[in-house]
Amino acid sequence: MRDQPPNFESYPLLESLLRAKGLTLKGAWRYRDVTEIFDCSVRSLQERIRKGQLRKRNLPGRSKFLAIDLEEFLQNSVTTNRLKDHE
Repeated sequence: MRDQPPNFESYPLLESLLRAKGLTLKGAWRYRDVTEIFDCSVRSLQERIRKGQLRKRNLPGRSKFLAIDLEEFLQNSVTTNRLKDHE
C-alpha cells in the first residue's frame, strides 16, 4: 500500500470552470470565493443553500464549502429543456 501514490479526488466540472476563469483549486472556499466562481451574489448562494441545492459546512474560520460540495452542486445543476408540442 505504501508504494502507491495517494489517490486524490478529481473534480472535473469544478476544475474546468476554474481553469476557464483563471482560478485554482483550493481546499476550502468562502462565500466570496464561490460568488466569483459562479458570478452570483452571496444572497443567491444563501437561497440555493436554503433550497438544499448547495451544501454549506461548519468549518473553522470563514470557509463554508469544500471542493466536493461545489462539484456536487455542478453535477446536480443539469437541466433539460422540455419542448411542448404545439398543436
